[in-house]
Amino acid sequence: MKDKELKVRTCLWFEKDGLAAARFYTSLLPDSHVDTEHMLGRDEPLVIDFTLAGAPFQILNGGPHFKLSEAASIAVLADDQAEIDRLWQALTADGGEESQCGWLKDRWGVSWQIYPQALLDMQSADDQDAAERARQAMYRMTKLNIAELEAAFDGRA
Repeated sequence: MKDKELKVRTCLWFEKDGLAAARFYTSLLPDSHVDTEHMLGRDEPLVIDFTLAGAPFQILNGGPHFKLSEAASIAVLADDQAEIDRLWQALTADGGEESQCGWLKDRWGVSWQIYPQALLDMQSADDQDAAERARQAMYRMTKLNIAELEAAFDGRA
């Protein structure tokens, strides 16, 4: 199915600079690209369709009427600590804000959660006491650290 045939896209309402954001986001993850810029006689596109790690998104440069919030976010399942570190650094640069438990806001105010597969594996383990130790360790973190989560899971922290 081609991108234009997809029926559902997540749309993020930006005040402005949506094309710059889409280009930045698509530079971060494989299988990502800007698909279409819908110009309506403006210098900046009104709508930008883009694909982020295979998932369809859209940005609307709709002005200041509505604000982004933590109520909607982009969650990225990271393969390893290096990917967590790379994405965290890129997304918090130039005015981004760290939060807790792997959450952050980028410079445009979009909320993201960057978390590892290892955490999901720990949380679904049969040993729920170990899972709880890992969860409690996560609660104390901003950027997630796999080695520290594993140490807590194993009872070494």
